Amino acid sequence: MKVTVVGAGNVGATTAHILANKELANEIVLVDIVEGIPQGKALDMYSAMPVERTDTRIIGTNGYDETKDSDLVIITAGLPRKPGMSRDDLLAKNTEIVKSVTEQVVAQSPNSILVIVSNPLDVMTYVAYKASGFEKNRVMGMAGVLDSARFRTFISMELNVSVEDVSAFVLGGHGDSMVPLPRYSTVAGIPLPDLMDKETIDRLVQRTRNGGIEIVNFLKTGSAYYAPASSSVEMAEAIIKDKKRILPCAVWLEGEYDLNNVMVGVPAKLGKSGVEEIIQIKLNPEEQEALNKSASGVQAMMGKVNV
Repeated sequence: MKVTVVGAGNVGATTAHILANKELANEIVLVDIVEGIPQGKALDMYSAMPVERTDTRIIGTNGYDETKDSDLVIITAGLPRKPGMSRDDLLAKNTEIVKSVTEQVVAQSPNSILVIVSNPLDVMTYVAYKASGFEKNRVMGMAGVLDSARFRTFISMELNVSVEDVSAFVLGGHGDSMVPLPRYSTVAGIPLPDLMDKETIDRLVQRTRNGGIEIVNFLKTGSAYYAPASSSVEMAEAIIKDKKRILPCAVWLEGEYDLNNVMVGVPAKLGKSGVEEIIQIKLNPEEQEALNKSASGVQAMMGKVNV
């Protein structure tokens, strides 16, 4: 198994490190345009492998020749958000970056599966889907896993219970219009509405929606990377190990949830061929309306990109 991570910034480097520590690939290639950064970080990680007792080979490069015949490619390249910057502000520049990266990746690894982490997430996944020419099952975005993890964290903090016992689903676009689903969120199998009142749930839902910018505001000069990296690796592990995990991901919809021609987050079964099935759950009218609104926002942004 060969995995390429494009972008050696905080998200990309942390993703590569977790992949290596879990020994999910025989070889990991870390790519970045800045000379020396991927090489130095890769060598540092490789030097940790004897301590971690894993035999993953890690190399850093500024080109794409070394990525040839990758099975899985995780794209984190792009500009990060800064305080006061919305995901929409990133649109034009990151479209250019993700389109170029995808074309170079596909030229070397035409049979790979793509996991997109770059922001604005849903639209960048659409850009990669169009630029790659791949079947829709081979291109997906990491958003729902991260958003659900944040929702689970806030539920755990509120109830003072183990995060292991908390399950949550967040659908829709990755941003202010995301759709956390309290009805489908549980603690040790107990539905969330049975454990806290609506006011508390609404507060946690709103904090989940603002989870990324809350971290940006704390850091001042950067954005989240530990949780995004862990979320990316969870998706990668499901694919590499053919685990058939059902995880919320940004995928291309063609009629599912009564939505067409949009890249948006819904539950999906991940296995060796990528997105093996889109899982359709029953939404009440209020939830469906929220998902429709979120999808409309993504489609509006999709209409602004040229791919």
